Amino acid sequence: MDLNSASTVVLQVLTQATSQDTAVLKPAEEQLKQWETQPGFYSVLLNIFTNHTLDINVRWLAVLYFKNGIDRYWRRVAPHALSEEEKSTLRAGLITNFNEPVNQIATQIAVLIAKVARLDCPRQWPELIPTLIESVKVQDDLRQHRALLTFYHVTKTLASKRLAADRKLFYDLASGIYNFACSLWNHHTDTFLQHVSSGGEAAVLSSLERTLLSLKVLRKLTVNGFVEPHKNMEVMGFLHGIFDRLKQFLECSRNIGTDNVCRDRLEKTIILFTKVLLDFLDQHPFSFTPLIQRSLEFSVSYVFTEVGEGVTFERFIVQCMNLIKMIVKNYAYKPSKNFEDSSPETLEAHKIKMAFFTYPTLTEICRRLVSHYFLLTEEELTMWEEDPEGFTVEETGGDSWKYSLRPCTEVLFIDIFHEYNQTLTPVLLEMMQTLQGPTNVEDMNALLIKDAVYNAVGLAAYELFDSVDFDQWFKNQLLPELQVIHNRYKPLRRRVIWLIGQWISVKFKSDLRPMLYEAICNLLQDQDLVVRIETATTLKLTVDDFEFRTDQFLPYLETMFTLLFQLLQQVTECDTKMHVLHVLSCVIERVNIQIRPYVGCLVQYLPLLWKQSEEHNMLRCAILTTLIHLVQGLGADSKNLYPFLLPVIQLSTDVSQPPHVYLLEDGLELWLVTLENSPCVTPELLRIFQNMSPLLELSSENLRTCFKIINGYIFLSSTEFLQTYAVGLCQSFCELLKEITTEGQVQVLKVVENALKVNPVLGPQMFQPILPCVFRGIIEGERYPVVMSTYLGVMGRVLLQNTSFFSSLLNEMAHKFNQEMDQLLGNMIEMWVDRMDNITQPERRKLSALALLSLLPSDNRLTSKGP
Repeated sequence: MDLNSASTVVLQVLTQATSQDTAVLKPAEEQLKQWETQPGFYSVLLNIFTNHTLDINVRWLAVLYFKNGIDRYWRRVAPHALSEEEKSTLRAGLITNFNEPVNQIATQIAVLIAKVARLDCPRQWPELIPTLIESVKVQDDLRQHRALLTFYHVTKTLASKRLAADRKLFYDLASGIYNFACSLWNHHTDTFLQHVSSGGEAAVLSSLERTLLSLKVLRKLTVNGFVEPHKNMEVMGFLHGIFDRLKQFLECSRNIGTDNVCRDRLEKTIILFTKVLLDFLDQHPFSFTPLIQRSLEFSVSYVFTEVGEGVTFERFIVQCMNLIKMIVKNYAYKPSKNFEDSSPETLEAHKIKMAFFTYPTLTEICRRLVSHYFLLTEEELTMWEEDPEGFTVEETGGDSWKYSLRPCTEVLFIDIFHEYNQTLTPVLLEMMQTLQGPTNVEDMNALLIKDAVYNAVGLAAYELFDSVDFDQWFKNQLLPELQVIHNRYKPLRRRVIWLIGQWISVKFKSDLRPMLYEAICNLLQDQDLVVRIETATTLKLTVDDFEFRTDQFLPYLETMFTLLFQLLQQVTECDTKMHVLHVLSCVIERVNIQIRPYVGCLVQYLPLLWKQSEEHNMLRCAILTTLIHLVQGLGADSKNLYPFLLPVIQLSTDVSQPPHVYLLEDGLELWLVTLENSPCVTPELLRIFQNMSPLLELSSENLRTCFKIINGYIFLSSTEFLQTYAVGLCQSFCELLKEITTEGQVQVLKVVENALKVNPVLGPQMFQPILPCVFRGIIEGERYPVVMSTYLGVMGRVLLQNTSFFSSLLNEMAHKFNQEMDQLLGNMIEMWVDRMDNITQPERRKLSALALLSLLPSDNRLTSKGP
């Protein structure tokens, strides 16, 4: 492709490819696709996206096509690979000027340079790193920033390579440029700190952006660039310096507004400091040992003392808590039970931890976690009032849950309490003792403190097993608190029923369950929706527990089921409906057929809910689970659900329908239990078997369930089923047998064996194409015992139950093997007797013996040519 003549044409087509008109767009995309493999095309693209006078959208598209081309055509072994000459020209052109004015395009150029570096640096592109180092030193702000941006993406990409040779190259690179990277970072950091004191917002933002990028480079070099980083003074100097820099940046937050771009960048930089420490601890725990003391002192002071007031923010607190948690839980720092078996590095780290986590420190952390971080905030209480379902979803694991402070504090509490339970148990018991008896409903702070302490007692349930008489506490303290109906007491009602749910599988006397069921019935009628949802959760934990007794539960079943159904109707959020459905499913599963008198309302409601949930596949999965348990509970009466049930199965197992991606597994399970509980096969139930052939073609992990479904049809209605579907099924089986595992082959043959067993006349005819393969496997002495055993089971059925068909099969195989029938039969019998020990199932051994014995009085009738 001639650059001068082609540039105009390519530019025109790229312009058309940015059009919103599909009539213009599609032909342009097709043309660009054809040019992808043309020599010179990427040189033209380079000229276009580096020409700043052209339209931004056109340049953006040129960058994207170039970047995609690297993935497809840059490697030497790729089809239509770029020539070495063109690649050399492109590499030189990419790093000629770092002056891209548009941020988004600059980022894409940096990424595509990194993609090339991953393949070519340093062997084919030795000048890349020196050029970047020189470019980040220039005084021009734009060029310096773009070079630094590229430097970061190249470092990030090279650090991600995992082959030993590539890692050795990165180690060499890191040791060579680490000193420069540190100097660069310190320079930009000092510049930023100066600008905070004296410069304007633009200068602050510009220097902060460079500080952030240079720190990103250092993070990759520090974490991935050294085998034994603790032996490198520059690395350890940088890591020790992080704490002082963090303090400086945190203090800077006092001088920067709370709602601007600078504040956002500042917080990102502070978080990046903590990520360096966390990543280094994760990758090099023993190299981190000299940093343990400083990390703990820093984190605890900012999170659990007044030092952090006015400068910390939520995400920073989360990161500090994660740092404490990783040090506390790190297996590298835990000595063996026999101390002498532990490494010196482990003992050193353990010694530092023990020296830091003294009784006063642990006590302060525990009290602060409970009395400060566990308290429900004003924002949470407002959300409780305004959006109770949203509050519940966040509390139980919504999308934002894992990024918020509360779960992080709770996990840290659990880990520290587990590690230092002997020290902290008396502290928590003392906090419990101070809260005995009812709490004044007018004292909201006291109510929230009690809520927080109860939260801690629930989280530490397993650790407190020997220290708390929960049965007495339940009767004397918790049960009366559940009966306080004042509106301000609802946080405690909700917390108490949650607390009981945490202890139910830890320590809860079976005799007390009726009292709990009575309380659950009352709470499911509570005026507050959050309390009712939490109560439903505890009910699920209760009936799921291994000490659950149906006879204790049955007197409350009707009331609870009715109230749960009312709750299901009342809630509106998809997540909440799923949650309540899971509780209903669990109840139905545990009481089984006892549920039959009470499910009428649910049976009538589920079709409506299914229709409403058309856009919510996960809710439909919950409905499928509920239906599975309903069918199992209703048994043969589930036939009354068929008008709704069968279309649901049809949709869920139809691979041509997009929802099958979410619904298939549960849909197959529902199909199977429907067959297992069906008194007979109706025409509608028979019709949905049309979905099976594409399912078998998938050869997915659901094949086992598919085979069970096929067996279900065979046992329920063999004649009608085989006449309708056996030809197609046999064809699918023949294809499957060519590619599936030994276990899969056995499953296929078991289906055939069942068909022969249930229908000895029709079965051999319908699966006739498979039987020669079985015969051949026996004659040739199949080497897998399980497969051979199944072969003998199939052939035994044919021989014992349909002698004439076996005779014709023997005749057919004699022609194929070019042998006399007597000789072939003798060979088969010899192999059969030799491999009888492969058969482990008593029923199949008996079958084989009977089949062989049936040949004794045959008088050559199997091998005779006439009647």
